[in-house]
Amino acid sequence: MTNEEIKNIETDIMDNILSNVMDPELEIDIISLGLIYDLYYDGKKTISIVMTLSTPACPLGDAITQNVEESIKNKYPDFEIDIHITFEPTWTTEMISDEGKEKLGM
Repeated sequence: MTNEEIKNIETDIMDNILSNVMDPELEIDIISLGLIYDLYYDGKKTISIVMTLSTPACPLGDAITQNVEESIKNKYPDFEIDIHITFEPTWTTEMISDEGKEKLGM
């Protein structure tokens, strides 16, 4: 697989899949919220994602990560999804995109 093909899959996942995964409490997608810190496709059917939640005590954290995995598997059913939750750096509202801030009325 070429670097361009790998990049296309990474872009597809970020722009077309994860941008439709919502934070159930805020009803804003996790890309606009800035919850995805890194996404890497190894070219061999493994997607690694480093993400955070708005708070370590987020009651819907499991639901969000499950939705991330299921959303990717809907399009890429043979892929293995490795999600790592981190709180470094700590998420702040400054990480929300301009579009997300607009949706939240900020």
